[in-house]
Formats: sequence, C-alpha cells, structure tokens
Amino acid sequence: MDTSVTYRCLNCNGALVFDEDTQLLVCGFCQSKFTEKDLEDSEADKKADKIEEENAKFRAEILEYRCTSCGAEVIADKNTAASTCYFCHNPVVLVDKLSGEFKPSKIISFKFDKDEAKATFLRFAKKKWFVPKDYFSSDQIDKISGVYYPFWVTDADTDSEFSAIGKNVRTWRAGDYRYTETTTYDVYRRGDIHFEDITTSAISTEEKDMLEGILPYPIEDYQDFAMPYLQGYLAKKRDIDRDLLYDEVKGRMDSYAETLLKRTTNYNILTTRHLDVAIIKSHWEYSLMPVWILTYKKKHKHDSKKDKTYVYAMNGSTGKIYGELPVSAFKLTLASLGACLLAGLAAFLVGFIGFM
Repeated sequence: MDTSVTYRCLNCNGALVFDEDTQLLVCGFCQSKFTEKDLEDSEADKKADKIEEENAKFRAEILEYRCTSCGAEVIADKNTAASTCYFCHNPVVLVDKLSGEFKPSKIISFKFDKDEAKATFLRFAKKKWFVPKDYFSSDQIDKISGVYYPFWVTDADTDSEFSAIGKNVRTWRAGDYRYTETTTYDVYRRGDIHFEDITTSAISTEEKDMLEGILPYPIEDYQDFAMPYLQGYLAKKRDIDRDLLYDEVKGRMDSYAETLLKRTTNYNILTTRHLDVAIIKSHWEYSLMPVWILTYKKKHKHDSKKDKTYVYAMNGSTGKIYGELPVSAFKLTLASLGACLLAGLAAFLVGFIGFM
C-alpha cells in the first residue's frame, strides 16, 4: 500500500508543493517557502512543547513532602495522605510543587498490597528469636509504607574486545614419577554484546545496600508511567543524574562482558591481559520501582546520638526481602544465662557421676 505525506504551511496550514526550480516547498495559498529542515525543526519544536506540556501537567498533579526530622523527600499524587514520614515516622511538612525534570518514563506497579506486605514481614520477623517484641507489634507493623524508589535502567550496544593467556595443565604418573604438562595459548575474543536493563539506584548511597538487596525487578512488567500508579503510595525523589552513574554502569558492563567472553573459552587457567568495552550507543530511562518499607528506631538509653534506625524492605513486585534486624538485649541476656545454667548443670552432672 502506498503511503503519502502531506506537508503543511507553518504560517497558514495550507498544503505545500515541492518546487523543482527552487528546490523548496511552496504554499499554494500564502506563497510561503520552506526547506525540509524548516519543517523538521518545527516538528521537533512541537514535540518539545508537547513534552514540556506533559511535564507541567505532571508537576501540577503531584505534591512534595519533606520530613523536617530526617530530611526524607518524597512525592505523591494530590489524593495521597502523608501525615507521617515513611522512614522515621515523624510528622511531615507539605511543601511547594516539584520543579525540574523528575517525571519518570517507566514504572513497575505494586503486586503485593499492604496486608500481604504485613503478613510477609510477620513471617520474616517472628522467626528471629532475638529481635525485640515491639519490632513486630501491631502498631509498628501498621507503619509499613509503599514507596516507589527511583532507578536508572540502561540498555547499550557495545563492541567488546578481550585478550588473555590461557593454560591447560595435565598431570599423570608413570612408575615412580609424576609428570606435569602445561600448554600456553594466546586467547583473543571480540564480539557485539547488547546489554539489557542494567538497573541502578538513582538516590544517594545511604539506601543503596537496601535497594540492591531486593533486586532484581521483572523488567517484563515495565509500563509507561502514569499518575494513577502513584495513588495511595509515595515516590522517592531521585537525586543522582545519569551522568554521575556512568562509571558505575560502565564498570558493570566491563564485568559482564569479561564473564561472557571468558565463557566462550575452555582452559584450566585464564588470565585477562586486555579488555575494552566500547559503547556504540546507549539508552537510559528514569524509572520507579515498588518497595514496601518499614523502619524501626532503637533508642540508646543514655546517648541519643547512638540511636540506630533499622530498615526492612520488600520488593513490591517479587516479594524479595532485605532486612536489618535489631537485637533485644533482654532476650540476649536470657539466652546467655540459659546457656550458663545448662553448662553449669552439665558440669555438675559430670562431677556427680564421677563421684559415684
């Protein structure tokens, strides 16, 4: 089927006709003349205007919350109530609408609701005998919050090159002698490697261990971002631009590429001499991933500076758990006393039997 394209005048929207003599597109109504680049630039401007319009709409529909106690900043849709901080449980303050480009491209929605998240936490916590009892009290569990965390997701095409020294070692015994034969090879590999969905947290390092502890996310569940996904949840603001993550992501590519290229060889010993992963093109998408998060603050009796916040997190899509556990000094003391009593009783019985 033939497809025809009609170009429109930028001034009066009339149809344009190509003039062979001037090599220009001419309007049949107002006689305006344009190059093809003029029309392409105008189309690009329209797209940019549309993106800015969508971003303005996004900023108008969201609110920003800031905790004055721990400094946590999150965003939510205007229908979400946020009266306490998801992290430290102190009251939060509603501040101005967001500015800047914080609109995500993609999102993975929550697969577990709050009741399922609480049940999963209870199964996790009640197996740990030394945690404080109030760690899994009903008041504590009710504070579990659904938060979308920011990530950069990267795809890349690379030209990867690898050289190494390979060795095969063979040993055998003949009579009273043991023989060893070592064969050395120059190894070279080169190939086009495509990296898909390298997921890197887009917030500062204090929560990085927690976020990496619940990876990966099922990228097949990726969806285009839409505001309704935020309803009833909070979303952490990103504070790391993708340029600052380049070295970390490139380091992962280098490591993955080396592993893949090594798998194409078959040597007893393989020592890398050179690795070069040249990025031909890459694509980055700012994305939000679901996390159920619960924190517990253990207070020091005499020094508030020694207070410690423990973080429990669950991947809101897969259910994978990351947990830092507090330890009950009382339960630990009871266990120690119990162990001492058992040891003393055992020693008494041994002595008693020996006396007999």
